[in-house]
Amino acid sequence: MTDARDALDRLRVDALARVVSTQAALDELVHDREGSNDDDEHDPEGVTLSSEWSRLRALAEAAAAELRQVDDAIGRWDSGAYGVCARCGRPIPDARLEARPFATHCVACAEALGH
Repeated sequence: MTDARDALDRLRVDALARVVSTQAALDELVHDREGSNDDDEHDPEGVTLSSEWSRLRALAEAAAAELRQVDDAIGRWDSGAYGVCARCGRPIPDARLEARPFATHCVACAEALGH
């Protein structure tokens, strides 16, 4: 099961890197936009700044959500609750945890809950 903790640590590093890189890209976009009076919405060339902003926001939110899920899983690991279904209390199968290391429910409970 130590492999699971190592996998969580790797996932955390990856998610944190994506949070940092998307935030840096958003900051750069804001900086580039400051002082610009361009009407990029009517520019026939390339993607508009608002489209790029929306894309980067979605990527940043997804990375932050994954980071929260991984941090929650690490917290469950540290408390001894990792791999235990939050609904029924039975063990979450190893195959499910390999596919979804931050799973909180066994397959049966996840299906019952519509996850």
